[in-house]
Amino acid sequence: MDFDRSVLPRLEQIEREREELSARMADSGVASNPALYRELATRFSEIEPIVNAHRELKRVRAELADAESLAASETDEELLEMAREESLGLSARNAELVEELQRLMLPKDPNADKNVILEIRAGTGGDEASLFAAELMRMYERFAESCGWQLKLVEASESEVGGLKEGIANVSGEGVYARLKFESGVHRVQRVPATESQGRIHTSAATVAVLPEPDEVEVEIDEDKELRLDSFSASGPGGQHVNRTASAVRITHLPSGIVVQCQDEKSWHKNRTKALKVLRARLFDVALREQQEKESEARRGKIGSGDRSEKIRTYNFPQSRVTDHRINLTLHSLEKLMAGELDPLVDALEAAEASKRLEAEAASAESGSAGD
Repeated sequence: MDFDRSVLPRLEQIEREREELSARMADSGVASNPALYRELATRFSEIEPIVNAHRELKRVRAELADAESLAASETDEELLEMAREESLGLSARNAELVEELQRLMLPKDPNADKNVILEIRAGTGGDEASLFAAELMRMYERFAESCGWQLKLVEASESEVGGLKEGIANVSGEGVYARLKFESGVHRVQRVPATESQGRIHTSAATVAVLPEPDEVEVEIDEDKELRLDSFSASGPGGQHVNRTASAVRITHLPSGIVVQCQDEKSWHKNRTKALKVLRARLFDVALREQQEKESEARRGKIGSGDRSEKIRTYNFPQSRVTDHRINLTLHSLEKLMAGELDPLVDALEAAEASKRLEAEAASAESGSAGD
C-alpha cells in the first residue's frame, strides 16, 4: 500500500479536525452542555494519538531530508559518516511511525467500548476444573481492578470443593471489550492437584466467554410474548432470606431457547434486571457470530475464531509457563498472570490482530489493483 498517497491526505484532515474540536471544547456554550462536551472529548481522545504520531512523522521526515541532503554534499569523512548514521536511525523511525499510523487508522471495532458479560464454566477435569475456573474469575477480577473497571458477579454456582462450576459477571469501564475480547475460548491447566498423592500432573480445562453488552435498541425483545419468567427460592450463600423468599429469577427466551437465571441479589427485580442483561448479551453474541460468519474476509483478520471450543491457552504451573496457542507466545510469568497482570499478553494479542488486519487490507488492496 502506498502510505503517502492513500493515507497522508486523511491524516491532514484528522489534524484539522483535532484543532476544530479543541476550539469547540474551549467554547463556553459547549462547556455548559455536558452531553455535547463528552461527545467531543471522546472523539478528541480517539484521534489524539493519530495526530501526535503524524506530527512526529513530519518532524522525522524533515530531519531525514536534511540528513540525506547533508550526506549528499558533505566531503568530510567524519561528518559524512555521522550523517549516514543519522539517516539510518531516522529511516528506521520513519518505518516505525508508518506502521503505527497504519495500525491507528484501522477501522475501530464497533463493540470496543462496550461493557461485557463474562462467563466462566468448569470443563473437563471434575473438581480440579472447578477450582481452576474460580482462579480464572479471580484473575479477571484483579485485572479489572488494575484497569479501573468494575466487575460485579451476576451468578455463581459453586462446587463442593469451593470451586466454580459456573460464574457470570458484568464488567464495566472504559474499553472493556477491546481488552477482554481475546479471552473467549478453552483455557487449559496443567498442574498437580492438591488431592494427588503421587505427584502426577493432571490436565483440566475451563471455558471463558466474553460477550459485548448491547444497548437495548440493538437487541429488541418483546417481553410479553418472547419471555417466560419463573421465580424460585435462591440456594447457597446469602442468609436465611434465600430460603424464605422467591427472589431468584429464571428467564427463558422462547424463540431461541436460551435460559438465564440470577439469584445473586435479595431483590427479585434486581435479579430480573441482571438476568435480562445477560440474556441480551447472549442474543447479541449469536447475532454477532452470524454476521462474522458472513464476513469471512473480516474474520481472516482476527486472532482466533472466538469459538468457545477452541483451545486458546495453556497454564503450566510446574514450569510457571503460560502459552497462548493463537500467536505462539510463551511467557514464564504465570504467577504474575494469575495475579491479574494480563497486559503483556493482551498487548501482544492486540498487536498480532492489528498485523493480521493490515495484511488482510494490503492483500485486498493488491487484488483490487490487479482487478483494475
